[in-house]
Amino acid sequence: MRDFSLNEILGPIMIGPSSSHTAGACRLGRIARNIVGTNFYKVEFYLHGSFAKTYHGHGTDKALLAGVMGFSPSDERIRDSFEIANKSGLEYEFIESDLGYVHPNTVKMVFKFHDKPDFYVQGSSIGGGNILITDINGTDIVFTGERPTVIAKYIDKKGIISRVTSLFAISGFNIANMNVIRNGRQATLICEFDGELDPAVIDDMVRLYDFDFVKFIDHGKED
Repeated sequence: MRDFSLNEILGPIMIGPSSSHTAGACRLGRIARNIVGTNFYKVEFYLHGSFAKTYHGHGTDKALLAGVMGFSPSDERIRDSFEIANKSGLEYEFIESDLGYVHPNTVKMVFKFHDKPDFYVQGSSIGGGNILITDINGTDIVFTGERPTVIAKYIDKKGIISRVTSLFAISGFNIANMNVIRNGRQATLICEFDGELDPAVIDDMVRLYDFDFVKFIDHGKED
């Protein structure tokens, strides 16, 4: 018999009527913000399937917007996320869309900047407040945000994975899952860790190689 987590039995601590449409949506927005960074002036939310049909009634729109502003699923400010975004000058738009053969609770979040190209993150809310990030700016990936995670994009070259994993081992961090996605000469490395990870190790990692993109997603800051 499988052991069940407290979250699976009781559901997430959250504001809103639905763990999938509200708590999961907020987590998607917040993790996307952690990946993309700040200084974006607008976010376009392309809503697919059930998200597109019920986002008004279930507060999915408020939750997604709250997430990209950095709010957690239990933050009472979710209720007022439109007003807070308006006051801060953040522009937003919700667009019903067909994103293809994906989970019905899927959203593509396109972040717009004044000083650099658009950047998007796509993910799905799969129930109970749990999520999957499935696409980062055109790279197909799968990670849950349940563990501390490092995502790095780089020009593929022999020895990079060995050097990075050796760094983590020397620093005392245990890799729970690792995946490398290659698209031509471009590679994306996703490392999920058991236990906490010192963000300072990311600086050491960057010194090893000229990465195009490195992000640390700290699970402890997500919920």
